[in-house]
Amino acid sequence: MEHNRGIISAFFNFPENKTNLRTEIVAGLTTFVTMAYIIIVNPMVLAGPETGTGLDYGAVLTATCLAAGASTLLMGLLANYPFALAPGMGLNALFTYYLCGVMGLTWQTALGVVFLSGCLALIVTLTKIKELIIKVIPPSLKAAITAGVGLFITFIGLTNGGIVTDDAATILGIGNLANPKVLLAVIGLVLSAVLVIRRVPGNLLIGIIFTTILGLFVQDSATGAPVTAFHAGAYGIFDKIPSLGPVAFQLDLMGAFRLSLLLPIFSLFFIDFFDTIGGFVGIASRAGMIDESGNLKNGSRALVVDSCGTIIGALLGTSNTTTYAESAAGVNAGGRTGMTAVVVALCFFIAPFFSPLFLSVPSAATAPALIIVGIMMCASLNEINWNDVSEAIPCILTIIMMPLSFSIASGMAFGFISYVLLAALTGRGKEVHWFLYVLSALFAVHFMLG
Repeated sequence: MEHNRGIISAFFNFPENKTNLRTEIVAGLTTFVTMAYIIIVNPMVLAGPETGTGLDYGAVLTATCLAAGASTLLMGLLANYPFALAPGMGLNALFTYYLCGVMGLTWQTALGVVFLSGCLALIVTLTKIKELIIKVIPPSLKAAITAGVGLFITFIGLTNGGIVTDDAATILGIGNLANPKVLLAVIGLVLSAVLVIRRVPGNLLIGIIFTTILGLFVQDSATGAPVTAFHAGAYGIFDKIPSLGPVAFQLDLMGAFRLSLLLPIFSLFFIDFFDTIGGFVGIASRAGMIDESGNLKNGSRALVVDSCGTIIGALLGTSNTTTYAESAAGVNAGGRTGMTAVVVALCFFIAPFFSPLFLSVPSAATAPALIIVGIMMCASLNEINWNDVSEAIPCILTIIMMPLSFSIASGMAFGFISYVLLAALTGRGKEVHWFLYVLSALFAVHFMLG
């Protein structure tokens, strides 16, 4: 046993990263629990009965787990990064409601579009453009991106917990705090915060488990059912795994090779590309994975794996696979190496067997972890020079537009464009790297094309 631990420690370089196997396992479990919702949400978005895409629900569930598991495993073993990947929210909706809905594409052709967008991302990554983008982002904007991603994660947590809801009169409003489900999320938040402040090992995971158990005895006033309910559905524990056959390797590449589909291919690539960069900068900064020169440590492999994730997902039968911001939960739990990702990958691989158990964890239990992780990422606000208005304005736009637009890429777009414009109009244009002008122009064109 000790010999095996020694091999694992050496492979993932635990001593240099100041971590250990126990910490990495807890971090991996924490990340997985915070993003396990994708196991059920992605099939619902892509293959739900109301979508009309024609995709097989069970097959997409299996494809989701395998795409997430395979991509995350590669991230851990090849890049030694504690990042988890899975089919991205937003991108899956674009697949269903734009490619298959508005454009009327078959799901096979839409998968071909996803595959080509992944190939484009891989080509761009291999040409070092992704690394160049990360390098030319000014330090203040990097800090803003980190804080913006944090605010974005916090906002997701607040909405998942029902603490913040939509409101017809004011757009957003406070949720019904009289609802026991919302109160459960608040209790979980207080408990998790206390555990974090007291530096209890595995604090966020303990908070999730405790809140989940407490949810067995708390009724949701909206449904009358316990907040934590065991999902003994069609895919029970050790039940037969839904076949991957109906969707795997069914993509229509010839149908996707059309001039009229160039814009959709570019749109998927563009959104996924900059969501990835924003997530990488935000989480890597938190994990201490960006060196003094502004480069990602061992970033080339990680970025290549991320690009390959979409290709893997399209082949298996799901939409764009991307690095998840929820990886920050594992990083905050102490995850510093690829072992964290390996644990997440293993969880995804066995998830089809245990989907009722994983899906029984209510959003009220995972919401506190997301809120706390997001808040802690906002510590990067200290790195912004608020006395320089020309930097403060782009930074604020970057931070606030991520949650308001529900898009990391859109927040970066507002930040980049405003940064370049203010620099050019105040006589500081030569201080801006030329590639930042190119990026800003691409963002502007993307906005104009809708």
